[in-house]
Amino acid sequence: MPKIVFVGDDGTERAVDAAVGESLMTVAVNNDIPGIDGECGGEMACGTCHIRVEEQWRDVVAEQGPDEADVIEVLVLGEVTPLSRLGCQVHVGKEWDGVQVTVPGE
Repeated sequence: MPKIVFVGDDGTERAVDAAVGESLMTVAVNNDIPGIDGECGGEMACGTCHIRVEEQWRDVVAEQGPDEADVIEVLVLGEVTPLSRLGCQVHVGKEWDGVQVTVPGE
């Protein structure tokens, strides 16, 4: 079971177990990660699961799709970067042990 490291805006790191195939939004919500609300339940309709994939993991985690990019552009509050993703659209892979994502404080 891969461990995902969620990094808060204050630099606090929290590593949690994640099942392969599970969305990062679900992992975060199930582990009470602050800053991830997932208000729409993973329907890509709210932007409350905004994360940033750390640069060193960019090649491991798939790029955002066009629909996701549109939602990020329209619904995400705060700073959006090329590393921005919606946690509901990022699904854990078996090779992801140690993947780090930042939870922006917005």
